[in-house]
Amino acid sequence: MKRITTLVLFLVGISLTSQAQTPYQEMPVLHPESCTSIMVGKKASTDGSVITSHTCDSYYRTWLNIEPGRTYDKDTTLNIYQDRLHTEFTDDATGLKFKGTIPQAHTTFSFLDTAYPCLNEKQLGMGETTISGRKELVNPKGMFMIEELAKVALQRCTTARQAITLMGELIEKYGYSDWGECLTIADPQEVWIFEVFGEGKENIGGVWAAVRIPDEEVSVSANISRIGTLNLKDQNNYMASKNVFDVARKLGFWDGKEPFKFWKAYSGGNYFGEKKSFSIREFFVLNTLAPSLKLSYEAEELPLSVKPEKLVSPADVSKLLRQTYEGTPWDVTQNLKVPVKQKGSEKTDTIVSPVANPWMTRDMMALLNSLRKDAVPNNRNIAVPQCSYSTVIQLRSWLPDAIGGIAWFAFDNPGQSPRIPIFCGVNELPASFGICGQHRYREDAAVWPYRRANKLATVKWGTARKALEKHLSYFDEKAARELPFVEKQYAEIQKKQGAEVAQAFLNGYSADYAGATQLRWQEMGDQFWHDFQKGF
Repeated sequence: MKRITTLVLFLVGISLTSQAQTPYQEMPVLHPESCTSIMVGKKASTDGSVITSHTCDSYYRTWLNIEPGRTYDKDTTLNIYQDRLHTEFTDDATGLKFKGTIPQAHTTFSFLDTAYPCLNEKQLGMGETTISGRKELVNPKGMFMIEELAKVALQRCTTARQAITLMGELIEKYGYSDWGECLTIADPQEVWIFEVFGEGKENIGGVWAAVRIPDEEVSVSANISRIGTLNLKDQNNYMASKNVFDVARKLGFWDGKEPFKFWKAYSGGNYFGEKKSFSIREFFVLNTLAPSLKLSYEAEELPLSVKPEKLVSPADVSKLLRQTYEGTPWDVTQNLKVPVKQKGSEKTDTIVSPVANPWMTRDMMALLNSLRKDAVPNNRNIAVPQCSYSTVIQLRSWLPDAIGGIAWFAFDNPGQSPRIPIFCGVNELPASFGICGQHRYREDAAVWPYRRANKLATVKWGTARKALEKHLSYFDEKAARELPFVEKQYAEIQKKQGAEVAQAFLNGYSADYAGATQLRWQEMGDQFWHDFQKGF
């Protein structure tokens, strides 16, 4: 009863200046966007790392494992599947659709098998965002979905260029069946943005383009095609399928006269009904990193990449992926204000309600907006609660692959969860990582200690965030403090005791780090429940 009373007081106390009656069915629905990827060139990062990233922002599987490299006999084939994004554990075949086979490579590399595979043992890393595009391009008869393309490339390639070339060959030979997709592909030397679409109903191939992000610059992709002009004479910085211009002309997406823009031809550039090649997320990230450019949100197109005014670290990328635009015109809580008395005074201040949070459900948004039109702006944050997991992948050319590549991995909402280091040299993960938490509440699934505390924190975010952000800062600082020690220990153990013992050290460190974060979030969730029963 006390919780109901608290909610009523919150709703009554919000500063609402009008009583517009808006039917529920007319309330704006959040645009079905998912995934953000930020890329950093090696001369734009603080230490020379190349960085890519990914927020898997939908209810995809949360299980992950290390798929080992193998050696295969001649004439072995590889099965290609569809719908592995919703399986519950490593060997779960529920709902899988067999699409066909391709010849297997003689040897393969081990890789981190997430919903969208992301890092192999040779420091080849990937992020992903769905860019949809024109429905006329989709052909389900093609063999490959984007996650299977990424998987095969990580098994067989050591560089971004190799991965792009291989995926292009597979698309041409076997066909692409997914909607428009973007992979942000990095190795220790460079990072590329790769965008791919189907070729239309009459052809099961595909059409794609890739652009290298300059070493001194950063880029971002967030569910809309970003690639513009293609200078295919510059083979060092541009790649594309042989049919990239012909398909656009044949299907009437480009007249062959006006300057060719890849995003305009293949995605249509439709974003909330607007013809443009960016959303609020791209604008926010680029404007934050290069404010002197004074980029305009009203523009049709933003630069694909910009030179940041300060060098960017993996921690900086992580902080950008936590963004909810607090204190900006896009802050979804900015209108949810209540009066509070100053301590020891009769004067009052107006503050954002402690019960307001940037991750309100659609039902809550609809309720608040029925009391006052646009009380909660329909702005899509970078960090969202429906995130399955996220990665910030750091690649370092001056270190051995095993320790040089790191997937800084977080379960659940990236705005609330700590990042766990999973090194290229890790070949074993905790058992709880191999179980998905999306199908039901499972205490043996790694995601739930984080999700439980994160969800509870939103009940009274204005208070709970103090504890949660304190623990986030602790693990951010722990990572920065301990990484040089881990690198040194790895080198010494490898030299004195060999590669196998050094690998066991990395396995243990990542597992211990994960366990520490899980315990902290479990304890925090328990504390939130305790606080709630006292009225918080």
